[in-house]
Amino acid sequence: MQESTKKKEHSPNRERIFEIIFEADTAIGKWFDILLIIAIIASVMIVMVESVDSINDRFGQLFRFLEWMFTIFFTIEYLLRLYVVHRAWRYALSFFGIVDLLSILPSYLSFFFAGTHSLMVIRAIRLLRVFRIFKLVNYSKDAQQITSALKSSRRKIFVFLTFVMLLVIIFGSVMYLIEGSQPGSPFDSIPRSIYWAIVTLTTVGYGDISPTTSFGQFLAAIVMLLGYAVIAVPTGIVSSEMTKENKKGKKKKNGRSKEKDHKLNTQVCSECLFDDHADDAFFCKKCGTALHNHDHH
Repeated sequence: MQESTKKKEHSPNRERIFEIIFEADTAIGKWFDILLIIAIIASVMIVMVESVDSINDRFGQLFRFLEWMFTIFFTIEYLLRLYVVHRAWRYALSFFGIVDLLSILPSYLSFFFAGTHSLMVIRAIRLLRVFRIFKLVNYSKDAQQITSALKSSRRKIFVFLTFVMLLVIIFGSVMYLIEGSQPGSPFDSIPRSIYWAIVTLTTVGYGDISPTTSFGQFLAAIVMLLGYAVIAVPTGIVSSEMTKENKKGKKKKNGRSKEKDHKLNTQVCSECLFDDHADDAFFCKKCGTALHNHDHH
């Protein structure tokens, strides 16, 4: 059993498929990814155009045929990705693994639930791979920096959102007491008044509900002014964390070894799916697994 597994892991065909669909350092790998991007854009465009009744009436059958062609293509690609990685569950539970699965599920769910095929626009998220394909490493690093900043500030943001929730409950309840007694008032319940408080505090201002009494309008003015603080506080929190991340990045850049200064490429580890390797890397710097295309160096 162990022997067959070992052979499967080191199968040349399996490694070749891995290089084609996971990496873009080879010509065929890059062309595959470009084809994938074109297919993603085309499928998303079809879903959007199909929602226009006049166009759908003329080309509806063609659109449905193309949708299923793209779905079959993406399904085969997803299954191949599960096949070539050493640990299929690791890829399946990764960000792109979940997105890849969600991009094909709506088509199959449409057999049971009408209209779910419209959710195929989630395929647009897969275009994030363009950063890796065209080696836009700086953009990828910037995205990681933003993610790290959001992760670092999650507790502060949670506390802030809790405070905001308390504010809208208080303001909504007070507005209900002020306006609820008026005949024909739209503030006919606390939940509806809380909805008004959320819309007003976030400076959205739909205008579908508005107070008519002087005291109610005074309270509304206070909530509107507080709305600016609602925008400013989380921006300041995230900006502060991003400044810290910038300083960390500069320290790492100044103190990193020569090995890390090498140009990065699109090599992906088939074991842990780590993809931040230098051009001259023979092994994954995260788990130590031999890289598939180490023989190309």
